[in-house]
Amino acid sequence: MVADERVVQELSEIRVSVAYFDPSIASENLGDLIIRDAVLKEFGDIFSDEQIVELTTQEVIGKRTHRLSRSAKYRIIGGTNLLSSFMLKYRQWQIGIRDARKLGPITLMGVGWWQYQPNPDLYTRMVLRTALSESGLHSVRDNYTREKLASIGINNVVNTSCPTTWQLTPEHCAMIPRDKGREVVLTLTDYNRSPQFDNHLIATLLGAYDAVYFWPQGTGDLEYGQQLGLLEKTNLIGPTLAAYDAVLDQRPVDFFGTRLHAGIRAMQKGRRATIVAIDNRSSEISRDIGLPTVHRDDLPHAIDLAINGHQETKLSVPFDQIERWKAQFNNQHSE
Repeated sequence: MVADERVVQELSEIRVSVAYFDPSIASENLGDLIIRDAVLKEFGDIFSDEQIVELTTQEVIGKRTHRLSRSAKYRIIGGTNLLSSFMLKYRQWQIGIRDARKLGPITLMGVGWWQYQPNPDLYTRMVLRTALSESGLHSVRDNYTREKLASIGINNVVNTSCPTTWQLTPEHCAMIPRDKGREVVLTLTDYNRSPQFDNHLIATLLGAYDAVYFWPQGTGDLEYGQQLGLLEKTNLIGPTLAAYDAVLDQRPVDFFGTRLHAGIRAMQKGRRATIVAIDNRSSEISRDIGLPTVHRDDLPHAIDLAINGHQETKLSVPFDQIERWKAQFNNQHSE
């Protein structure tokens, strides 16, 4: 093929409307699928007639990803702990400075910061200021993340909470039971273990409910549950989102556990949920919107109260900021 023909072919390639950088691709955490599900629901409203291509954040970025991103009208990255103060070391988003120049400008959608950290280092500032859109409006999942971005001069940001909460309207939350159900789903977190607390939680739930179900959201959760002798005492849910959804849809369950998005999924399904906060994600979202949480270091009676108390699910999801973030795409569609 001569050079001119190659140019014609490149120019005639189909231009995708949305390049979605999807953290659930090659992820070992089913919580990323819950985020993906929420993001695609919102895309259905915003980009109802648009072509969407999903690109990975978890793997090293190649030429095809560069090409697809460049050809897209919008580039959006959605959810989870993709940002940190030391992005050369913490690489949940596999982006380097060269990628930042080729992929951008990218718009954030409910993205969060990994753990409590000092202000970003020079390399991180360079990557983020290069990759992220200067003119578009970014959406982050909590005020802590907004402040971290502001510390490096990225101020075109609104706190919308996580996209998994965007469907938790007052009307939806009003339908969630306020009193304890007969059964409960338990989750644990393999990479943040506290056998003393977790054993106490297991014993408390076994004593308070007729049946306890255990869902391993992450690949190491099952092995951790086995170490605690959990599988002999509970009903194991298969390690798929479909299996978890089936229990939420068909059984009279509450949720109580350390996995944030498993808890939010339960709330999406109209189930009473209490999330045990073990890191900055649950703590910060709870501080911003009132997500029902207890902290791992709370006294045992706080856990008992969360199980047996009259609990109203009343959230302060910032729907005005969500609509403001969405409107930027509606405005561009109408131009």
